[in-house]
Amino acid sequence: MGTNPKVYSIKELNKYIRMKLETDHVLGDVWLRGEISNFTHHSSGHMYFTLKDSDSKLKCVMFASHNTRLPFIPREGTKVIARGNISVFERDGNYQFYVMAMQPDGIGSLYLAYEQLKSKLEQEGLFASARKRSLPPFPKSIGVITSPTGAAVRDIITTIQRRYPLIPIYIYPVLVQGKQAAPAIVNAIEAMNRFGECDVLIVGRGGGSLEELWAFNEEAVARAIVKSDIPIISAVGHETDFTIADFVADLRAATPTAAAELAVPQITELLQSKNRLEQRLIAALRLTVRIDKERLQRVRRSPFFLHPRRYLLDQAQRLDRLKELLNERTSRLTMKEHARLAKLQSQLAAHHPGERVNYAAKRLSGATHQLELASTALVKSGKLRLQSGIKQLDALSPLKVMARGYSLVYDVDKNRLIKSIEDVTVGDDVQVKLAHGGMTCRVQSLTGGSNDEKSSEER
Repeated sequence: MGTNPKVYSIKELNKYIRMKLETDHVLGDVWLRGEISNFTHHSSGHMYFTLKDSDSKLKCVMFASHNTRLPFIPREGTKVIARGNISVFERDGNYQFYVMAMQPDGIGSLYLAYEQLKSKLEQEGLFASARKRSLPPFPKSIGVITSPTGAAVRDIITTIQRRYPLIPIYIYPVLVQGKQAAPAIVNAIEAMNRFGECDVLIVGRGGGSLEELWAFNEEAVARAIVKSDIPIISAVGHETDFTIADFVADLRAATPTAAAELAVPQITELLQSKNRLEQRLIAALRLTVRIDKERLQRVRRSPFFLHPRRYLLDQAQRLDRLKELLNERTSRLTMKEHARLAKLQSQLAAHHPGERVNYAAKRLSGATHQLELASTALVKSGKLRLQSGIKQLDALSPLKVMARGYSLVYDVDKNRLIKSIEDVTVGDDVQVKLAHGGMTCRVQSLTGGSNDEKSSEER
């Protein structure tokens, strides 16, 4: 029999299927078109419904965190295009569509293109706030790219002239809807950058449907805004309308009128601010003058200016005292330096080469005398020791003993001193050394010791 197969629980299987569906790159982000049926808006805020077409149905759920941003209210029978992902509800084992965004199907294709371009540009970082530039606080001129006949251009001009009437406005007329609108807007942005006359550009139009605003959702327009060296304010549609141009522009205005208000300061506010600053400056100057006047009065009342001679006499006395102290310190310093100089001269004299030579000569003479005395004493002492040694040697000399009649007897063959009769035998030749001369003898007999006994026995 083979190995036992692994047995899964229903929960484990549903969990595995869910993991497979959620990791599928197609089912993880999918767009669907269908008709809403069985719609229920639960008290929790979640929406439960079914999307169907002529051939099939699919259960759907849209959580409250997503449906609060819907631009319309779903109804039974509404045809929509929805975006979301496919997953499994593990408890029931049913797969369903989790909706994250939804639009009526009438503009579904445009909305899909809008979302795709928005996602692409956002991933490129074109929406990042770090890339965007701040507007100049006091622009020298304003450029407006819009339709010359719409209400938007009138609102912009009126608002700028009311808020900041001194600034020139350059209008670049373009189409703002239709197939030719996007190229016209791109050319206008590039031309304004080449002219270099404006510090701020306002690009926009009045409100309208998604189709009417579509030129501002074109990728070419978005990239032209990004490449512009001049900061751009996007003013497209009404407050609830958002286009791709709004996301990539340096600043987004809810309406063309709001764009004009953001582009230029309010001259009345500037005048009021100027007046406040002038008042603060005048008050600060008056305070400074008053403080300086008080300081001047205090200086005038000071004893130094009231009785200047007294201060001069005090300074004169102080100067005299300083002179005395300077003289005293100079004298003490001079005496100290004289003493130091004398000491140095004495030390220098002691270290003079001539003095050192004389001193060395004296030391050499004394050392020579001491050496002579020591040598004489040493020689004398040596002579005495020599004489004493001679006397002792003379007293101990064998010649002295031999002079008194003693002699030395040597073995002729062995050339050794004979000290006992045991060293010779009868008949041996011996050498006798006297005080004066010597002689050779032969032993005839021996007396004393064992040899004497031997001789007697032989005889």
